[in-house]
Amino acid sequence: MPEEIDWNSKATIILKEKLARKKMKYHDLARALKDMGIDENQNSIATKLSRGSFSFAFFLQCMAAMKIDYVDFVLDI
Repeated sequence: MPEEIDWNSKATIILKEKLARKKMKYHDLARALKDMGIDENQNSIATKLSRGSFSFAFFLQCMAAMKIDYVDFVLDI
C-alpha cells in the first residue's frame, strides 16, 4: 500500500522557505499583499500556513507580493 502524502504540509513548507529566503515575516507579507489590494493580516496568514490548506491563488498572490516570478522546487515524493 503506498504511503499517503501530506500535500498541505508540502505546500506550507514551500511557502515558508520562500518567505525565509526573502527574509520576510508574516507581517511583511501582509503589508506587501495589502499594497497589492489583497486584504490579509499577519494572523490570517499564520492560520493559513498552520493549516496548510490555502488556495493556489493565495500561493500565487504571495509569490507576487514577494516579487518572485519563478518558483523552482522539488516535491521529494
